[in-house]
Amino acid sequence: MDMSVENSDSETDIELLFQTRLNAEAKYSLNPNDTQNLTQWGMALLQLAQYGTLQDSKKMVKEAISKLEEVAKIDSRKHEALWHLGKAHSAEAFLTSDSIETLSNFEKADLYFQKALDEDPRNEMYRKSMEANAQAMLLHMKLQLGTVQQASGGSSTSFNAKSPAMKANHDLMYDVFGWVLLGAGIVAWLGMAKSQAHLCTPR
Repeated sequence: MDMSVENSDSETDIELLFQTRLNAEAKYSLNPNDTQNLTQWGMALLQLAQYGTLQDSKKMVKEAISKLEEVAKIDSRKHEALWHLGKAHSAEAFLTSDSIETLSNFEKADLYFQKALDEDPRNEMYRKSMEANAQAMLLHMKLQLGTVQQASGGSSTSFNAKSPAMKANHDLMYDVFGWVLLGAGIVAWLGMAKSQAHLCTPR
């Protein structure tokens, strides 16, 4: 594939996400109880989080959680928002270094994925998200256990808990599983956002 074309597409998507975010913010001032607008806002923030620095990503994911929680308070049965709220908590888990907070976020993600599935039992994406979250949680626990074993000398491997190789493997696994989970449904979302972009953009 032509890399220039790929980069151009990526830049276009980022611009679209920023525009969606700005449009949602403007609409919010007019109607803070518009659940569809809040959901769009949260979705855009989640996708934009993939392109920022670590600190920017953390900030945008937290903001996405805030917007999606507003939706849940207004309409606790809006399964699309519940699903994205689950993704947001799962993403936050991967962006958090504290083990207890990470586990808590995985558990919250599981709760919201289950709620979304309860509202729409035939949705395979929701079911797959639950399965992926469970696997991610298990991976996290294994990594933590492995780190403890390394530190206590309980493993026969030559790496210790602070070795560059151990850290690189740990970071790679978090990166792959975290962003794959967060990116679930991005194609469908971008298609929907593009179809609405010309309607939302101020003339």
